[in-house]
Amino acid sequence: MFVLELTYTAPLERIEELISDHVAWLKPQYEAGVFLMSGRKEPRDGGLIIAAGDDRAAMEELVASDPFSVAGVCEYRVTQFLATNVAPALAQYRDQPSV
Repeated sequence: MFVLELTYTAPLERIEELISDHVAWLKPQYEAGVFLMSGRKEPRDGGLIIAAGDDRAAMEELVASDPFSVAGVCEYRVTQFLATNVAPALAQYRDQPSV
């Protein structure tokens, strides 16, 4: 699992210009089951995405393709974690540590 934290590096006016492209980029990731939830941070200085997966290099490549990244208006912090405790509705995402 991954927590993808976006921090805006440009004024909100520039973010708003690109938001529809960013949302269009999100859609196929939801359809593929990669992204599980996302939204704005409060205060509005970025956003968060919770993503399924275990390939860090692939996730970093994916976030580099976000129109926000391509335009240079945000920075991503990619945090990988093992979801060892989950709500019953998320049981399919539970990880079992190897040690």
